[in-house]
Amino acid sequence: MIHVRHRLGPRIAIVLLAAVLAGCAARAPAPSTSPSPEVVGAGFAGKSYVLLGEVHDNAAAQQQRLQALTRAVEAGWRPAIAMEQFDRERQGDIDRARVARPRDADYLIAQAAGGKSAWEWPLYRPVVALALQYDLPLLAANLSRADAAKIVRGGLGEVFPTAQQAALGLDKPLPVDLVAAQTAVLDAGHCGHFPKAMLPGMLNAQAARDAVMAETLRPYAGRGAVLIAGNGHVRRDLGVPRWIGGDARGVVSVGYLEPDSPSDGFDAVVRVVATERKDPCAGAVVKQ
Repeated sequence: MIHVRHRLGPRIAIVLLAAVLAGCAARAPAPSTSPSPEVVGAGFAGKSYVLLGEVHDNAAAQQQRLQALTRAVEAGWRPAIAMEQFDRERQGDIDRARVARPRDADYLIAQAAGGKSAWEWPLYRPVVALALQYDLPLLAANLSRADAAKIVRGGLGEVFPTAQQAALGLDKPLPVDLVAAQTAVLDAGHCGHFPKAMLPGMLNAQAARDAVMAETLRPYAGRGAVLIAGNGHVRRDLGVPRWIGGDARGVVSVGYLEPDSPSDGFDAVVRVVATERKDPCAGAVVKQ
């Protein structure tokens, strides 16, 4: 959920959408019934797509996820790792950094993070280091904020030619159930005050982001592909799985959720202690 006080421009709304998808909850203990990293990681091998969620600022959740992924790799699984934290146009920077310094995670992040980054890179460095240690493909999976903002303002054609829209599956109207569900997420994330005029553009931008992530994963299905992304992106009912296509049995979606966050849309859920935050909706006022 997002604390909103002023009229939202497209760029700000895109930033807020990323936070909405991360999820937010009051501080509370994580239930002891959550599966261990060993149990979670044991289910990865043999899957075409393993989608691992996160609350972006929750270090405990990211540590649990890292442990599960590490266990699977140590047991012999060799997937490609795609990360929401790298915009797709940075793939060349990632590849060049690996050639220049094959085991230097800090150097790779410095070259490929895109300057002033909002991501808390110390939380993601271990995933990058794991990919480098085992020489796994490391993929830049995200649609950039700049491209998402273009879509919000001017439509999908501002970023994708007609043929590419068709290749991504974006050439048809969004399904009614997806529109309804994403609208509810946006409204809740904006404390019930989402600017309705921006809704069509925001829905298109979110669909484009998930479709691009799915396209990034698809060539690596044979060896296995992991997506590191916010919980909203990995949900079967809302996110990347809707755009992957093929046999749903080859997809595993794991949500790393704080207490009280809905568990809809995940094959497995790991509950973690919530990061302490101020109430983002306290005194929220929006001028439409």
